[in-house]
Amino acid sequence: MALRGSLNEVNLADICQLLAMGRKSGCLWITDRSNFGYVYFDQGRVTYASVLNRPDRLGELLVQNGVIDREQLSAAMEGQAHQPGARLGRLLVGQGAMTEEQLKQYVELQISEAVYHLFTWSQGSFHFDPDHVPEEEEARLVSINAENLLLEGARRVDEWSLIEKRIPSFDLVFSLTRQPEGDEIELTGEQRKVIAALDGQRSVDEVVRETGLVEFAAGKALYGLVQAGFAEQSGRKVGAQKDTPEARIQRHLDLGLAFDRAGLLEDAAREFRRVVELDEHNELAHRKLARIALHGKKAADALHHYGALPGAQQKTYGVLRNRALALEMLGRYDEALQLLDVAEGIRPSDVDLFLHRGIALLKADQPRGANDAFIRYRERLGKRLPPPIYFAHAVLAAALDGSTEDAVRIGREGLASYPKDGAILVNTGAVLEQVGEPAASEAFYLRAVGQDPPPQAHKNLGDLAHRRGDLGGARAHYERAVRVEPQLGDDVYARLGQLARQDADLRRAGEYFQRALELNPSNEAARSGQRELEQAHTG
Repeated sequence: MALRGSLNEVNLADICQLLAMGRKSGCLWITDRSNFGYVYFDQGRVTYASVLNRPDRLGELLVQNGVIDREQLSAAMEGQAHQPGARLGRLLVGQGAMTEEQLKQYVELQISEAVYHLFTWSQGSFHFDPDHVPEEEEARLVSINAENLLLEGARRVDEWSLIEKRIPSFDLVFSLTRQPEGDEIELTGEQRKVIAALDGQRSVDEVVRETGLVEFAAGKALYGLVQAGFAEQSGRKVGAQKDTPEARIQRHLDLGLAFDRAGLLEDAAREFRRVVELDEHNELAHRKLARIALHGKKAADALHHYGALPGAQQKTYGVLRNRALALEMLGRYDEALQLLDVAEGIRPSDVDLFLHRGIALLKADQPRGANDAFIRYRERLGKRLPPPIYFAHAVLAAALDGSTEDAVRIGREGLASYPKDGAILVNTGAVLEQVGEPAASEAFYLRAVGQDPPPQAHKNLGDLAHRRGDLGGARAHYERAVRVEPQLGDDVYARLGQLARQDADLRRAGEYFQRALELNPSNEAARSGQRELEQAHTG
């Protein structure tokens, strides 16, 4: 079940309730373009949640609540510095500073607080990815009943709407106006902690850290003191953390990486572009922008960003492979093949190089070399199953190299493993058509029409219908083909122009011929058709 929509139309609590009741598993991503958060579900239960750029307070919470001391926290943080990727809580358990149960208790607290924070978002968008598996180790530690989170979250949202009228920002500074005396007021434990931390210097955020309370508990306690007249706003913390260029770069990088991880590539690209505006030599941002450009088939943009990398980085194996792919997309096959040769020198054992070399050679109209590359690919692959892209291209390479029997065998082998792959169906059908089996080829094309993408199948069905004189059927298939893929080919538009002219629809015929010439100014059939229309008009 894939869900996506706007928080303006449905609130987050309702979405979470739907996922919980449906016992769904996956990741719910939430963004308002400047903030980003996510919640993982497993069979309808919450297993992890996080909000970007919200500080991880696990260490401070443990110290302030007396679970560990400063020395133990410092030792664990030093261990983190020497073990990249190590989690603080796991290190503390390994050191004997805390138990596994204590770790679970505070991880659950952090996850719950992240969910409650997300419930306060009223603008932005969300989408649920049922296939996304969490990478965080903490996602395997706890499993929280979503119904409990929903009830507590709803209560907090209602209370916070009142609290934020008095405490609209966590950089405000509050001071005690007087100390509560005797039985004047019954203070809560949280209020006692807040009173001890209010010195007229600390911001609310610093009070939260000093007391070891979660944000909501500290804010609620302070709100009660303000309402009772024991505390008042006395200032605002200014300049504690300057928004330096480095900080802005890191903020946009973090947001871009989070969007990228969620598959929100347009949002990710926007953040990475902002990084490049601030730091034109930022390697990570250029790499990410290049990859996103490739995904969007914007090969020239991809080459631009790869070209912005330092010279040594441009010659790494991964970059060479991706640059070769971009060049192939631009039709610069010789340059692509040169880069693949360089990549093979770096990693000669990578069998996929032969696959991509075969595809590039096929597109460069070198079927003999392509067929040889595909044969070597299968030899090196051994007993492993090739991907669909191999079968789709190897069929054509074998046929163009004169090995039509091998081509049909490869196509049927591919369809045994990938019976719904449109490219294999279309290309195998084309070979069958070439060897004089029009009925079999038409059956393959009809199967391909129901797959994704179908435009080439419709084009080939149109060709078959045209050859047997079914002009209405040919026109219908051609029109479907260009409706699905407007850039399919100039020959399709030229044929549509000829059919429209035969139907005396001269206006549409002219439009089709013009479109064919836009795609290929050398298309003689379209140019001839256009001249005939002009002569008919002047005559």
